[in-house]
Amino acid sequence: MDRRSAMKFGIAAVSAQSASLYTGMAYGQSGPIRIGLLAPQTGVVAAGGKEMIEGFNLYWNEVKNQAAGRKVEIIIEDDAGNPDTALQKARRLVEQQNVHFLAGNFLANTGLAVASYVKGNKVPYFIPVIAADELTQRARIDNVIRIAGFAASQMQRPLADWALKQGIRKVVTISQDYTFGHEQCGGFAQTFSEGGGTIVRQIWHPLNTPDFSPYLGQIQESGAQAVFAMETGADATRLITQWSNYGMRGKFTFLGAQNAADQSVIRTLGDECEGIVSASHYAEGADAPAVKKFVSSYEAAYKKTPSIYGCAMYCGARWIHAALEKVGGRVENGAEFLNAVRSTTLTDTPFGPLIRLDAYGNPIYDVVIRRVVKRDANRLWNVPIDKYTNVSQFGKYDPETYLKQPAYSRTFQGVKS
Repeated sequence: MDRRSAMKFGIAAVSAQSASLYTGMAYGQSGPIRIGLLAPQTGVVAAGGKEMIEGFNLYWNEVKNQAAGRKVEIIIEDDAGNPDTALQKARRLVEQQNVHFLAGNFLANTGLAVASYVKGNKVPYFIPVIAADELTQRARIDNVIRIAGFAASQMQRPLADWALKQGIRKVVTISQDYTFGHEQCGGFAQTFSEGGGTIVRQIWHPLNTPDFSPYLGQIQESGAQAVFAMETGADATRLITQWSNYGMRGKFTFLGAQNAADQSVIRTLGDECEGIVSASHYAEGADAPAVKKFVSSYEAAYKKTPSIYGCAMYCGARWIHAALEKVGGRVENGAEFLNAVRSTTLTDTPFGPLIRLDAYGNPIYDVVIRRVVKRDANRLWNVPIDKYTNVSQFGKYDPETYLKQPAYSRTFQGVKS
């Protein structure tokens, strides 16, 4: 990310002094390993931030907060879902709390702010939740690695292929109008149109939209067979509720981005969620032993079924732990530690039987097509109905060729005319 891109997000240039911090720190290798965890604890995404912290702590509690014989200390800072605050807190963690590395953040703009900062000082930064395509594509930074995370467009390509195999040929997309939405819709729209389908309309709406009825009217009149909905948080709840109230449930196939059908959304709803189909590397209702164990442990600890955010941070913590064990706890050697992280693979995880990184620092997954069904009289969850193996962030495309096309945006969706 260049200086102009950094300034776009209100990020100050990194000073020469801070740029040398990581390589110049004098840690004792027998002391504790200090992890700086950034998560929103206030603001509009505080609920997701709480689940991030829960998942991260759950894993470290399981291993008694130790790695390679060293104590692990987790120092948590509230980024408030704000890029300026995230930058301030990241600097505090590195320059005052002397953490060995950073992990976390929830929103893409906060992650981009912190990524620009660590680009200068080389502190390792791990992003299990932030899905901005560019952080593991065109704007890749060597010490920023998406352990246990996913690129925004990655999961939607299998969903588009699955829809085509069901005979769906006409789709409307509806999405929150920001980068995460543009990227998820782009992954779906490009694959769907290249496979012979037609994107008949793309609807973009502001974050925190209270009334979806004008958009639902457009979908109803579109002639489409299905809708692909990219929604998060309260917007997902409102769209699904109003979709049902508007009488559209059952008239169209509802295809959702994984965040639209995430536990953080569907645990607050009822029958109106049933039948939503999405694609993800995580299905909390899967029969796999690793999934059952994780769900059981999380529910025992926090009295709720885990969302993608809790699971991502749990798997991210496990990834970090495995890398620390591999280097004998020598986290002070940043290059050695980062190489260990890049070469680590995890088996039998809640995210699938095998997770490994591609050459760009993004995981390759088995992706399941999943459907929301009743778990019991009062709860819903996602169960797998199909599977795509070894799905990378580039899908079927050659990475070098793919990266020559523009990044997904409102104006570029990769739709084949």
